[in-house]
This record gives sequence, C-alpha cells and structure tokens, in this order.
Amino acid sequence: MSDLIYLTATEALARFADRSLSPVELLSAQIARAEATAVTVNAFTHTHFDEAMDLARAAEARWVKGAPNGPLDGLAVAIKDESMIAGKPTSSGSLIMQDFVADHTSPMNQPILASGAIVHARTATPEFSCAGFTWSRLWGVTRNPWNREFTPGGSSGGSAAALAAGTTTLATGSDIGGSIRIPASCCGLVGYKPPYGRNPDDIPFNLDFYCHTGPLARSISDAIVLQNLMSGPNPLDISTLKPKLVLSDSYPDIRGWKIALSMDLGSFTVSEDVRRNTRAAAQVFRDLGATVEEVEIGWGPEVPEACWAYLTHIFGGALSEELETHGDLMTTYCRAFAESSLSSTARDFVRSLQVAGESYKKLGPLLERYNCLICPTNALPAVRADFDPSAEGLEIEGISVRPELGWVMTTPFNMMSRCPVISVPSGFAGNGVPTGIQIVGPTYSDEVVFQTAMAFEAAQGGWFADAAGRPKLT
Repeated sequence: MSDLIYLTATEALARFADRSLSPVELLSAQIARAEATAVTVNAFTHTHFDEAMDLARAAEARWVKGAPNGPLDGLAVAIKDESMIAGKPTSSGSLIMQDFVADHTSPMNQPILASGAIVHARTATPEFSCAGFTWSRLWGVTRNPWNREFTPGGSSGGSAAALAAGTTTLATGSDIGGSIRIPASCCGLVGYKPPYGRNPDDIPFNLDFYCHTGPLARSISDAIVLQNLMSGPNPLDISTLKPKLVLSDSYPDIRGWKIALSMDLGSFTVSEDVRRNTRAAAQVFRDLGATVEEVEIGWGPEVPEACWAYLTHIFGGALSEELETHGDLMTTYCRAFAESSLSSTARDFVRSLQVAGESYKKLGPLLERYNCLICPTNALPAVRADFDPSAEGLEIEGISVRPELGWVMTTPFNMMSRCPVISVPSGFAGNGVPTGIQIVGPTYSDEVVFQTAMAFEAAQGGWFADAAGRPKLT
C-alpha cells in the first residue's frame, strides 16, 4: 500500500489513463491510511469518505471509457478547512464555527472541483489559521508524521501532515505569514507561495497583500499541476492578475546562474541543524553549475517586527470582532492575538508599510544582480505539537525569540508579497524533523523559482520515492 499512496499526481493520472490503476483503488488505500492515522497524526477535520468513494467509482467508469471529466478526474485533493465548498461544513478550526455550512464555493476551490478532483477530506488548521502550528479546541492536536512530538507546522498543517502521511495526493494551503511554507518545511514537502494576485482568494483577504493561496505537494511537478489549476483571473476577486500564467512542466538547467544565499536574512537566530542543511543545499546548487554567494541583504530586526505589527493590526484586528461575544470559545493563542490588536494604531500600520517599502529597496536591487535568493524556510525545524506562544517562551541556540513568529523565516516574503517563493526540503534535523529552504524570485517571476526548484529536486533524486524517504508510521 505504501508505494500506492505515495504516487505523485502525474504518476497516478498516467496510470488512470492506461488503466493499470483505478481511482477507487487509490482512494481506498488513502482512506485506509487516513483511518489508521486519525488518532496518531490527526490531519483531517471533516471527512467525506462515502461520498468520495461514490465519486471515485464514477471517475473509474469514465477513465475506462477514455473520457475523464477534467484533468484531475478521480484524484484526491484535500482542501484546507478554511475556504468554502458550497453545502459543506467549514470550521476554520474554531468552536465559533463548528456548525457553519458554506453557501458558496471559494474562488480558489472552483477550478479544483471543476477539474474532476475528489475532495475526500478537509485538513486541520489552527483556529482561524492564525498560528504556525496546528491545534485547536475543536479538533485537538495535529502531529508531524516524521516525529509526532512536533508540529507539522501551520497554518496549513493538516494539509502537510496528510501529504507526508500518504492520505491525499494533493492539498491546498493559504499563506499570510508562511502558512504554506512553514508546514512544507516541517513535513519535507514542496510548498508554493505565488506572487500576490496570481491566485484568487476570498474577501476580504484577497485585498490584503500579505495573503496568498497555493499548493502543497510531494514533488515539484505536482505543485505545478495544482498551481496551474488554482491560478488565474477570477471575476470574484479584483486583485487577480491577467492573463493566467501557465507554468511549464520542464525547464532548462541552471548552469551559469548566480544565486544569493542568506543564512539568517539579517533578522533571525537560526539553529545549527537548519544552518547545516542550508549549507548542504547551497553546495547542491554549486554542483549544478551555479555560483552561490553569501550576501548581506541589509535587513535587521525591524523587518520581522514590522511584519508582526502589520499582522497584529490587520489579521488580529479581524479576529478581535469575536472577542466580546465569543472570546470564551477561543483558543488561548487566538484570543491573545486578537487582544494584541486592540492597542495597535493606524500609525503602527503605516509604519509597517514604510518598513516594507524600505526593505524592498534593499531586496529588489539584489534580485537584479542574482537569479534568485535562497535562505532557510524555518529557523528551527519545528516547535512542539502542542506549543502555545501565549503561555510560553521560545529559545533558539539559547537566545530568546518571539514565540509566535521568531522561529519562522517566511513572513518577510509575505511583506515582499510580489516575490514568488517556493519551499523545498533540505534535509533532516537530529530529531528526525525535516528542514527546508526557500527559493525567492524577482517579482512575478514564477518560472524562475520553479526552474531552480526542479533542478534541485532532480539533483536530490526526489522525495518520498521509497520507504527510506517516507515517515515510519505504525
């Protein structure tokens, strides 16, 4: 079963087409794995297994006739329990929304459903997706399949855990402070934050330039498959870009490229496990014929501080609406985040925008001199699965950091929102938790980061390809 559930989307679809594999067979194996790991990993919230099996049988019949109903017909795609599917429950990981049923389908989900994909489950999130780990009062603790003492990351942690555990072929995420890339790194996956406006989002988040939707996958090719579906202009989202960008499924090598390397972005304390694996990744690029040079971007602690100020004002402010009527239902971390927004001022918000502009004045010229920038995704492989930043501190290499975001290096690139960023696996820490690197491209140069990532993946021999590259779940 293990080889079956870790098939890539492209492999599974090819086998559907040549009739060597049925959507029913694949989905049955994924559901069996989901049921076996429901307690130990806890990746899913709402499940629709019976309905999904009916859809798989219908897809099987279409593939037998050679007439699939869309490019992903019969393939399982797990959708983060945050966006909407008409007629289906969506909880956002909150007791406040435990009985909510959507009356519309979110724009980022429309093309996925139209592709023939089967949504067999919704993936766990922290409450209202406001944290870099995944636990809630409603659904409990989601754990990292590689080491269940640790988080799979967040806020798209359920999506990442499901992929790493083999319970879905593809999964969606959203990223307002790193919520696609953080779990991609924690779980040894590929996670893509497209440039702002490339993929649609729900209102009002589509109007927040820190916010992005995108794919999580076990391979670069799979990330491309899902990204090509999710992207494009949408009449429900004024921020979406025209024309639709369609990524190629193959790229030339990167020989002769110049790649900038920053170990800490001038702003973070980074664990030695992460540094070691980032240095090893840099050497892979050198072996591929690229020049890799360590650079000083010129950023300092003002960058993550401004990110936190922005998120507190906008995101925390949105959550604060629930304090008066539903504060008692909130998780400790969500309530603390919402309460922190009450002291934020318009001046704080404008200052965060000023820092964003000044920060890009340093990054932009650097990305004119180099093809791309690489840096760690997370400064620490992962925090504990039940970590609560509202109640405890956090140290990296003996130095205290902000417990909410001080261990992740993703949020500055939400601030630099027009830059495409992909996270790919860089190795494992001593505790068995994966680590990752971010590949940051010039604004709206999606192809650059995919070309770089694809070259890196090929040099690494791929991920999850055999038993040695998969978590050992019992």
